[in-house]
Formats: sequence, structure tokens, C-alpha cells
Amino acid sequence: MVFLPFPRLASPGPQLQSRPAWTARQAWAGLCLALLPLLHGLARAAGDEPPIFVLNSKDADVSVIDPSTWEEIKRIPTGKEPHHLYLTPDEKSLIIANAFGDSLTFIDPRTAEVQRTVRGILDPYQLRFSPDMQWFVTAANRLNHVDIYRWDGENLTLAKRIPTRRTPSHIWIDAASTTAYVTMQDSSELVAIDIPTQKLLWRIPTGTLPADVYGTPDGRYLLIGLTGGDGVEIYALGASSDVPPKLKQTLPTGAGAHAFRVVGDGRHVLVSNRVANTISKIDFVNLAVVDEYPGPSGPDCMDLTADGRYILLSSRWAGKLSVIDTQTRKVVRQVKVGKSPHGVWTLDHAPRQ
Repeated sequence: MVFLPFPRLASPGPQLQSRPAWTARQAWAGLCLALLPLLHGLARAAGDEPPIFVLNSKDADVSVIDPSTWEEIKRIPTGKEPHHLYLTPDEKSLIIANAFGDSLTFIDPRTAEVQRTVRGILDPYQLRFSPDMQWFVTAANRLNHVDIYRWDGENLTLAKRIPTRRTPSHIWIDAASTTAYVTMQDSSELVAIDIPTQKLLWRIPTGTLPADVYGTPDGRYLLIGLTGGDGVEIYALGASSDVPPKLKQTLPTGAGAHAFRVVGDGRHVLVSNRVANTISKIDFVNLAVVDEYPGPSGPDCMDLTADGRYILLSSRWAGKLSVIDTQTRKVVRQVKVGKSPHGVWTLDHAPRQ
């Protein structure tokens, strides 16, 4: 309930001396009573926070968590092995990629209601929209190919299926929407694909088990998490997309560097270290680790609350969503979800660029 205090009244002037002192207070109280329904409505609207979604890869469903109570309020069945998720450019649908289900599940990010299922998308392990919203790219981790689709705002049309080497893992698309960079997990490579022509431009060797890939906003560097190593490789991009990048340095972060989540301040990105059970904060301007947070039980994907204070982390080995306070550097709560939680997402998040 919202309470409005009585105003302090100045000493009445001569024209008010004959009026009872309680009249103004009565009028104010009446106004407050009249406004109560509106105030209750505003309070409810302020409390209607978008839910948090956690993909349970081994349960073939999605946990929906209420961020005001931190309780799982329902499960949404999906296809087999949902691993990653992405928002449509119009912010009307959250797309869940079901790798073994060969399908995409569209969910309303505000109401957590299923909108539709798109079938015939082969092994969509990882997915990403191009910044210009014209292209949709998936990596088939099991079937060793990358699919490039045209997107008209509603439907997907396959432009080309591009064979790759072993286990395409994660995707990054440049700001110009012309180049997709894809890590090859089990052949330890990075490949680049020209999106408009769907041609493979080059491939270069990387460290062991490359996973997530992140491109800095200035277009200078690509960062690759080495799940089979203990850090992040940093590559200097060439003058054009058809020129292979060169390894600049390997930045130690922790064993099993895996997934990135940009902080949204134009300078920092987080990386989860799955084996070390930590999260490192990287300054990608100075190319240095500047902070570290706990990441319990096999940290994987992350999201960040809108104020930037809390990291929402999937703890895969524990089957929990962990919430980490970046100010105290402590785990402040854990929410039980399903088996092998992977992707984490909420609409009420810090900027992603």
C-alpha cells in the first residue's frame, strides 16, 4: 500500500481565518482515498517483473522463475535438449533452440506462454540473429554444419547449409551483419562465413575445445573461451573479413573458460570458468582480468540484471540457478531448476552490447 503524508499547511491568511482548520485536511484525505485504486494499480504494474527463463537440457523443458519471489512457477515442455535461446528483434518472442528435437519453441518473454513451434530446423544447438535483423544463423553441434536462414520478421527460409568440421559450437556475428564467426569445439578451430554469399572464408587453429566467441564493440578483437584450457584467447581482427585474424594473447581466467556475457558498459565482459567454478570480469580495452566472482557447480550461461548488480548463472552440475551479487562477490541465493541447466535469460536485463 502507498501512503501519502498530509501536507504541512502554512499559517492561514486573513481570508482563511474564519474556516475550520480541519477542512483542508479533510479535502486531502478525500483526495488520497480517491487515488488509492490508481496507486494500487501502479504498484501492481511496478511489481510485474518479466520472468527468468532457465533451459533444462536433460529434462527437455524450461523453468520459469518469478524474480520477486525467486520461486519456479512453472515448467514449459520443449523439444529434446534445449541449450540456447535468443530474442527476436521485435522483442515479441524468445526462441528456444531444441538441438535433439530439431525444432524452435517461441515463447512470450513477458507472459511465458508458448506461441508456436517451428519444426524441421536440424540440430539448432546455438543460434543468433544478425544485427540488421535480416539473417538467422544456427550451429549444428551434433551434425557438423552451420545453417543460414533469411528472416522476414516472421518466418525462416533456409539460404544454405554449410558443412563444417567437428562440432560447431558458438556463433558471433559482426556489426555489419556480413560475417559469422563460429568455433569448432572438437576440431579446435575458428571459421568465418560470409553471410550474404554463404561462403566459408577461412579457418584457423585455436586452443583446445573452443566454446563461446565474443567480438568487442570496436571491431578490433575476438575473444574465445577455451573450455579445454585455462583462459581466453584474444585475436586481432584483420583489415577485412576475408583476412584471418592473428592470435594476440591468451588471457588466464580459470580452467574451463566457456561462456561470455557482456556487462553493458562498453568496456567489460564476463566469462564463466566451468572447471574453476569462477566468473572472470575482463576489461576488453586493456585486455586484462579486473575482477572475479564465485561460479558454483559448473558455471555455464549467464544473464545480468538491469541494474548490473546480480549475475544470473546456470550451475549445471547442481541443477540450480545461482544469483551472484557483484558488489559483495557472494552467492546470495540458489533456485532449484531441472537437470543440466544451460541457457539463462530475462527481458529485464542489462544491455547486451
